[in-house]
Amino acid sequence: MIRAGALLAVLSIGFVTSCLSTAVARADDWYPFYNEDEYTAFYTPPNPLPDVAAGELIRTEPSRLVLEPSGQLGGIQAAGTRIMYRSSDAHGKPNVVTGTYFEPFAQWPGSGPRPLIVYGPGTQGQGDQCAPSRQFNQGIHWSPYLDFTLNYEMGFVETLVRRGFAIVMTDYEGLGTIGVTHTYVNRLSQGHAMLDAARAARKLPDTSLESDGPVAFWGYSQGGGAAASAAELAAAYAPELDIVGTYAGAPPADLAELLPYADGSVLVGVIGYALNSVFQSYPESEPKIRALLTPRGQDFVDKTENQCVAESATKFMFRHLQPYFNHPIPEILADPQFRGLLDLQKLGTLKPNAPVLINSNRYDPLVPYGPAVQLGRDWCAKGSDVEFRTNEGPPIFNKLVINHALPMVVDGEPAMQWIADRFNGLPTATNCGQF
Repeated sequence: MIRAGALLAVLSIGFVTSCLSTAVARADDWYPFYNEDEYTAFYTPPNPLPDVAAGELIRTEPSRLVLEPSGQLGGIQAAGTRIMYRSSDAHGKPNVVTGTYFEPFAQWPGSGPRPLIVYGPGTQGQGDQCAPSRQFNQGIHWSPYLDFTLNYEMGFVETLVRRGFAIVMTDYEGLGTIGVTHTYVNRLSQGHAMLDAARAARKLPDTSLESDGPVAFWGYSQGGGAAASAAELAAAYAPELDIVGTYAGAPPADLAELLPYADGSVLVGVIGYALNSVFQSYPESEPKIRALLTPRGQDFVDKTENQCVAESATKFMFRHLQPYFNHPIPEILADPQFRGLLDLQKLGTLKPNAPVLINSNRYDPLVPYGPAVQLGRDWCAKGSDVEFRTNEGPPIFNKLVINHALPMVVDGEPAMQWIADRFNGLPTATNCGQF
């Protein structure tokens, strides 16, 4: 779900102020900062969709990579290419997904050909303006009425490309793509988007990637769930990929367990994203779910559909979910129809075809530790090579989800080394049976 979570709004405001005071630019230098219209042509899906295989490129164009809107404070050490590629939705039907490919300026210092990391971003929001492939052009997104966000993925991306990893970051289904609601935390659409991003990146001309080179998946929170899904689906959906490993940080392995954690937190808005995702992926369920919403609940769902995470946090922080529903939430969750929708998103039912590293904080107040442990155990029971690492950072201000945000930073560097070891062919350290 969220990476920088409770700290994101404060960081965004501080970073905006800093950039405004240090980077003096002409008005048209700031155009991407204020205006989304320039993205319309690229992000509007072709109609009809081209009859091509999953992973085929639909459109590409150069992508400006900056740390802040003017670009005067520097950029990421890679050449950026915006991509639109063919993928599959939760029902296996064709769709298109956008993303960014990063061709590093640095050489790969390890063994073998340059590796490709498929990067699943953490929660950005649900509005099209929140798409990572747009944020990398802006560094900071801002428009009136608290619609603002900071591209918190840039630090990890910059570190990885400086170490010689090529990266392709997906926007997932509907995030950025005009006319389609982002299918937030949908297991199948996210996994398909990750796998097809790998296929699409290897079809780009003039890159340093080899057509059959090694691939790894990376993600934390929402991205951790997407990476885990890709690892599970790879054997059947994209068997041609040479996958060497997956890092799944704080994966939301069982969405039913997440509701009481999000309730009353600074990030309760993510439940709005999840409901809108259900409406997009399973439209037959929308009338029944909307009938269970109070007027406040209808407002919550409708507003979060167009928000980035900082705005959702600012406008809905610490709200409780029950006033949004006209029936007790436990009763709703007991309904077989709704429970079935949640069970469709559950991770751990398939075996990854390469080693996996799972990280989770024991006291994570947003994405619970227990289901992450169970995910590792389920994979171990299927004979998977799993290493589970527990972050023991003590709980602090739980409803600010600090123990979800900080482990992303603390555990990120060891995870990078683990990924590098997989590309360099070093032995794993599975600890199945010990967690």
